[in-house]
Amino acid sequence: MPTALWIAHVEVTDAEAYGIYAKGAGPAIAAHGGVFLARGGRYVQLEGNDRARNVVARFPSVEAAVACYNSAEYQTALAHAKGASIRDLVVVEEIE
Repeated sequence: MPTALWIAHVEVTDAEAYGIYAKGAGPAIAAHGGVFLARGGRYVQLEGNDRARNVVARFPSVEAAVACYNSAEYQTALAHAKGASIRDLVVVEEIE
């Protein structure tokens, strides 16, 4: 089964609340087999909307990434990001 990438582009509007989200999201992602490949850090915006925070995590499958998103642990963390950020999030299956 192909692995999947969880790709988030984020503009943080409330750093304190978003920090609470990030603290809870990390363990929830790890619990579902997710491993961070990029979390913040340097980037170059070549096209589209510029959002200063970019996160990429690899999951064992698309299903695992979606299960993580829908999990109680992640949803609890996500409640802190809502209203504290503008986000785009997509899960993409990798090529085997």
